[in-house]
Amino acid sequence: MPYTYIVQCADDTLYTGWTVDLEKRMIAHNKGIGAKYTSSRIPVVLVYWEQQESQSTAQKREASIKKLTRSQKLTLIREFTNEVT
Repeated sequence: MPYTYIVQCADDTLYTGWTVDLEKRMIAHNKGIGAKYTSSRIPVVLVYWEQQESQSTAQKREASIKKLTRSQKLTLIREFTNEVT
């Protein structure tokens, strides 16, 4: 199943992406090969994810999250954290 996710980078920035395997993607990010943006900002921590119905849906959701302000992304993460715990 595809996922849309947000990671928090070592420099406290947020990176949004999509994948079909969260575990493998986080390993790749933390090896510096997940994305150009995160490669110089490791380690990264997974702080948010949503399971999607299709790759297309995951990519569309990624695009919509990337349009959010940092404050809006932090609110999304905070609400998600409250749901998970």
